[in-house]
Amino acid sequence: MWRAVFQTALLFLAPFAAYALFHLLQLRWPFVRELWQGRILSLLTIAGLVVAIVGMVTLGLTRLNQGVYVPAHMENGKLKPGRFE
Repeated sequence: MWRAVFQTALLFLAPFAAYALFHLLQLRWPFVRELWQGRILSLLTIAGLVVAIVGMVTLGLTRLNQGVYVPAHMENGKLKPGRFE
C-alpha cells in the first residue's frame, strides 16, 4: 500500500523537480519566490496530476495479466505466502 502511495507522490512531484532542475541548469537559484508564482504553480500542479493519473492507469493496465491473487494462508500447519496464480 505504501509503495503505491509513494510512487504516486513521486510521479506528482516530478514536474516540480523538473522545473527546479531547469532553473538550476540555467544557473539560477530555483527557490526564489518569484519563480513559483500562481500561474506556474497551477500549471505544475495540473501537470503533476496528469502524470500521476497516467502513471497509475499504466501501472494498473500492466498488472492485469498476473492472474488471480491467492492470499497468504495456513496449509498443513505452515504459512504459505500470498501469490498470483
